[in-house]
Amino acid sequence: MNKTDLIDKVAVTTDLNKASAARAVEAVLDTIASTLRQGDSVTLSGFGTFSVSNRSQRTGRNPRTGEMITIPASKAPKFKSGKGLKDALN
Repeated sequence: MNKTDLIDKVAVTTDLNKASAARAVEAVLDTIASTLRQGDSVTLSGFGTFSVSNRSQRTGRNPRTGEMITIPASKAPKFKSGKGLKDALN
């Protein structure tokens, strides 16, 4: 399922038109992204938690040349599924 499919499903499920459903989905995704950008986490009870993982600087190897390189520190999004989501899959 891609974003367009998700918007279509939300529109059908909530009896909204596609434009309203698209704005709703975009608002949720933008809110999650901006909250993570601030360093906070987003917890959706029964679904899961979005958080930020800090990756420290490390050394790596260029696979083409074999040269050692330094990989800079970075932040990455992380998702931990909640019990409700896990139970729904099993």
